[in-house]
Amino acid sequence: MNTFDNLIYGFDLFGTIVFAFTGALKGVQMKFDFLGVIVFSVIVGCGGGMLRDSLIGATPAAALTNWIYLVLCIVVGIVVFFIGPYIESERKVIKYTDAIGLGVFTAIGTAKAGLYGCSPIGSVLCGAITATGGGIIRDLLSKNIPNILTSDIYATAAILGGFLYLWLISLGFSNLVGFLACSFFVFILRVVVMKHRLELPRSGVKKNFHK
Repeated sequence: MNTFDNLIYGFDLFGTIVFAFTGALKGVQMKFDFLGVIVFSVIVGCGGGMLRDSLIGATPAAALTNWIYLVLCIVVGIVVFFIGPYIESERKVIKYTDAIGLGVFTAIGTAKAGLYGCSPIGSVLCGAITATGGGIIRDLLSKNIPNILTSDIYATAAILGGFLYLWLISLGFSNLVGFLACSFFVFILRVVVMKHRLELPRSGVKKNFHK
């Protein structure tokens, strides 16, 4: 692999660890047993990438052909099972690490989809799926409405980040610049959203109009 491929691979592993951490911690918060925490770690760490690979025909999925992805998730799940009760109250740490993972996985998903011949819109959607797919599966298994449908700007940040990546590539910037810019942009946008509690308009909310 060249330098860029090595960098992407390293970021992919890092993003997997970050999302596996948030998934395992969700399992701890829900009082799951040892296996349940590990399952949530694997689902959130690898779920989005596996969905993306299935959609673009990159099969078997990377998480099934490279053992390190699953091993990392399992190790993270085991660690969080024991330390989770002591850190689950640290909401800010969890949210900020999740924002980092969101940015990294958005860039990776968008870039990989483009390599497999997806259209610009398809690539952006794959970036969003990579970044949010694991969380969607987690929420469904938790019998909750997926957060991306009810919470603040989350999937929207991934979509905007994907378009930024493609725009920079179209201007002639390198894949590395596009990747880093996309990751950083999504992370900063999520931080701003969380700090100012911004959200998209909700349906069913009545507004008062004055003549």
